[in-house]
Amino acid sequence: MATLSNYALRLQTSIMDELRTVVEEEETTLNQFINVAVAEKLAALRTERYFWERAIRANRADFLAILESAGTDAPIEGDELPPAA
Repeated sequence: MATLSNYALRLQTSIMDELRTVVEEEETTLNQFINVAVAEKLAALRTERYFWERAIRANRADFLAILESAGTDAPIEGDELPPAA
């Protein structure tokens, strides 16, 4: 089992009221909801950082060469680019 830690979380009353409503609708607990919400936020931030780090290492010439070798076949139905706005 994972090691647990406690943290006194202070939320605005309006946020807490909405949270209680959502938790009831989702049939979960406040603790579980907050844990999942924090985990999702951390994953989003880590993913963003990962892509920034990859972008910094990117080589534009290599990227353009890959695009150039991608071929000229027409896109499969449903994969077309939308018309320019």
